[in-house]
Amino acid sequence: MTQHTDRTTPNTDFGRPAGGVRQQLHDVIFGIHTPAGRGFDIALISLIAVSVLVVMVDSIAEVHQEYGDLLDTLEWVFTVAFTFEYVARLYCVEKPTRYARSFFGVVDLLAIVPTYVAMLAPAVAVLVDVRVLRLLRVFRVLRLGKFVAEFGALARALAASRHKIFVFLFFVVIIVLIIGTLMYVIEGEQNGFTSIPMGVYWAITTMTTVGFGDVTPQTDVGRFIASIMMLLGWGTLAVPTGIVSSEFTAARLATPAALPHCGECGHQEDDPTARFCRQCGAKRGGVQ
Repeated sequence: MTQHTDRTTPNTDFGRPAGGVRQQLHDVIFGIHTPAGRGFDIALISLIAVSVLVVMVDSIAEVHQEYGDLLDTLEWVFTVAFTFEYVARLYCVEKPTRYARSFFGVVDLLAIVPTYVAMLAPAVAVLVDVRVLRLLRVFRVLRLGKFVAEFGALARALAASRHKIFVFLFFVVIIVLIIGTLMYVIEGEQNGFTSIPMGVYWAITTMTTVGFGDVTPQTDVGRFIASIMMLLGWGTLAVPTGIVSSEFTAARLATPAALPHCGECGHQEDDPTARFCRQCGAKRGGVQ
């Protein structure tokens, strides 16, 4: 019997079981086109978003003082849910060690460990406040990246434009070093430019249009240079955006249109004119 290629699940390096409950669980957890896989992803995204919101709200002293018990209970609910999900991911792959050592495997572990550490090792609070451990729970938000298709496109665009961005940033570094040194010479310590690094700091905040105002030029020449830096700041913000945007456009034009998927089983059809799914036999909508 010829084994067909399953296109309902992502091509990972963790291994897909050949059959049984583990394969069914794998298709739900790692599936991307099946109804069950989509439902699992939506539920997980919602749970992650709510759990991060709870952590953020709990960091407010007034809210923690009044609703601390409720928020702690919710935190344990999230932790137990993510623990079961993490164990299920390890169970339904052929190479659990590889998944545990992967980027998202480490993030998944960091999302649940702090709660258990705070409970099992309260003495840790002597060395570091338990709230520092609670900050690690925000790692849950990183897990949203695995559900966003554009995340991969962004990574590819940044990788393709890395040389151009490096050259541009190198140019910016040269500019801020020169301008920072000039401001140190022109303004001097009496106007707050106590050193060349302080001048470079001013040049960076001015070029990026942040302008904290803690150090400002007082001479006419200094103000003229500041005006030039402000105008350069517009280009500083626009150039990297244009570089990455051009890579996005080039990648979109080079990528062929995606083939349709079956609404029943999620199988990606090779022939866009086929009236029935080659895998499950269901009639495809929109094809005459």
